[in-house]
Amino acid sequence: MPETTANGISLHYDLRGPETGEPVLLIMGLGAQMTRWSNDFVGELASRGYRAIRYDNRDVGLSQKLDEAGAPDMTAVYTALMSGQKPNVPYLLSDMAADAVGLLDALGIDRAHIVGASMGGMIAQMVAAEHPQRTLSLTSIMSSTGNPALPPAKPEAMERLQSRGPDPLHDLDAFLDHGLISSKVLGSPGYPVDEVELRAQLRSDYERSFYPVGFARQMAAIVASGDRRKALATIIAPTVVIHGADDPLVPKDGGEDTAATIPGAELHLIPGMGHNLPAPLIVPVCDLIERATARARELRTVPLPT
Repeated sequence: MPETTANGISLHYDLRGPETGEPVLLIMGLGAQMTRWSNDFVGELASRGYRAIRYDNRDVGLSQKLDEAGAPDMTAVYTALMSGQKPNVPYLLSDMAADAVGLLDALGIDRAHIVGASMGGMIAQMVAAEHPQRTLSLTSIMSSTGNPALPPAKPEAMERLQSRGPDPLHDLDAFLDHGLISSKVLGSPGYPVDEVELRAQLRSDYERSFYPVGFARQMAAIVASGDRRKALATIIAPTVVIHGADDPLVPKDGGEDTAATIPGAELHLIPGMGHNLPAPLIVPVCDLIERATARARELRTVPLPT
């Protein structure tokens, strides 16, 4: 798997699709490795002629781990926010967005269609807001704006997100059982996954990389980044917002708020979809990504005013 230095961080990535295809940068979510963009998903984009790029964010997968930063003090982070002060965290979502742009630099790509899921959607939003010259289009999937007034996750979903389960070094089967239950709680009620396949994916992810403190630092980055609506309101890239109507972790209000905040954004709620990308939704989601890319091409063909 290729590796490069981007924004001073070592990132692992891979490429699929024709070299001449329009680049689509895929950014994954909290604590999730790039392999959560499944081979079938990436292959679908490649089959449509895109140059699909997926990568591990900092602190996850095979990309650089910020060991020297240690575990974040989340109580101190929340206390600082409530007192109107800047939390002391190793990095913010904007830094992770700079990683994404640094990867484009390293690959010699001037502009790309930016696609992100969950926390990856937040990072993608910040790429579009802070690096508009690098963004052809934005697709924000099952993400939100940081608006503190939005409804929270369902309690059982938040509990599953925050619980790391048994130590896999002592009981791998129990760890995988825990992950399986968590995936069911967070997943799509209209699109149940095959338990054997899901367990195999969980095991593969664990064997590829297991680094829970990275999850904690990424969570701190989300919390410390706060309300991002002011930045999102400046986005000029054609934007499509995709959200599961039955998402228990990031309720659909998050998608609705994202679409309402970004000028001209389209909102697409998918019935039966939770907080994952099940196989039956690969084609529909890629169709919606193409709505964003098509809007970007239309803009490039509109004559400039004289």
